[in-house]
Amino acid sequence: MKKIFAFILVVCFVIALSACTAGTVKPAEPTAPVVSGDVDETAEIIPIKIGFIFLHDEQSTYDLNFITSAKEACEETNVQYIFKTNIPEGQECYEAACELADEGCSIVFADSFGHEDYMIQAAKIYPDVQFCHATGTQAHTIGLSNFHNAFASIYEGRYLAGVAAGLKLNEMIANEEFAPEEATVGYIGAYPYAEVISGYTSFFLGIRSVCPTATMAVTYTNSWYDQTLEQEAAHYFASHNFKLISQHADSMGAPLECENNNIPNVSYNGSTVDACPNTFMVSSRINWTPYFVYIINCVKNNEPIDTDWTGTVETGSVELTSFNDNVCALETAETVNAIREKLASGEIHVFDTNSFTVNGEVLSEYMADVDSDPNYEADTQVVQNGYFHESEYRSAPYFDIIIDGITILSGT
Repeated sequence: MKKIFAFILVVCFVIALSACTAGTVKPAEPTAPVVSGDVDETAEIIPIKIGFIFLHDEQSTYDLNFITSAKEACEETNVQYIFKTNIPEGQECYEAACELADEGCSIVFADSFGHEDYMIQAAKIYPDVQFCHATGTQAHTIGLSNFHNAFASIYEGRYLAGVAAGLKLNEMIANEEFAPEEATVGYIGAYPYAEVISGYTSFFLGIRSVCPTATMAVTYTNSWYDQTLEQEAAHYFASHNFKLISQHADSMGAPLECENNNIPNVSYNGSTVDACPNTFMVSSRINWTPYFVYIINCVKNNEPIDTDWTGTVETGSVELTSFNDNVCALETAETVNAIREKLASGEIHVFDTNSFTVNGEVLSEYMADVDSDPNYEADTQVVQNGYFHESEYRSAPYFDIIIDGITILSGT
């Protein structure tokens, strides 16, 4: 995953989290590959095998989301798969990719940003194998016909989840639980990368679209998965009287701390309602099943895979879980669904420049770093027709602006 820049399937989380000390996480050892059973002999025989490389395993909400989609896609297309879990963002990824290619995989997919360089390395060695990578940035400039990036417009899902959060704040204000100017939201981000910034900004804009007095503070854990740090961050927000908490981090640390403190929580990558029935509201997620089905069918039909693929609400790639009616405000589902239709039709845009300011000014132009280079130089004008065109010039996010109303906590 990364500097830049992840709707109604409900995913149940496995709550068996690795013990860790504050600020550090010992990487899990790579586990033995998981190989699917025989294909359905009554169905059409498709001589394709796909290999998956995951940064963590089912204990990570992020990786669980990919694993669930991978199983669904392989069952739908009747192909065999091999899973390699707990593969670090290092040479181990290259070795895993080569092993999968040697084992006869026609497609190798990796799910974390830091895997990209090693996937490219393997793609150069195995030109007849298709290497596909989530959240990466280099496919559209690297010039390899067998290397591909993919992501989805998850900022749309974050925005819709933000609308639900804003409606909840309005309900609490109407119930005189706090004053409108006290509508403070805490957000736990993994890294100060564009992917994370784009996500929490779209979430905040969704909140502001219905609760204009809301403000948000962001803290970074500098880790994609650290239960201790995520729980500590949520505890900080709870102890400082923040009214609602969300996150872009992969453990159950924050949701469980919200449950312990009875603070509404908007999670990510799947529902936490079973563990947090009194505080879970809704979650946005990327449904990777459409992409996996797409790349499998491309190989099956000997058709090219898009170099840089972006899933959307319309493709079924951006989803929300079911709303927890015990926590969400009345008519949340109806309101959010109406806004979802406007996003899908293009009637509204998440990053409409009339909906936010930067240092008190409307954003009229912005050169973003879209084409990867070592110096991260800005190269593409992305503000046109009154909105910031996120994930249109490249699938991975590149919105990296801190807008007014959002405060980054010092020391993170």
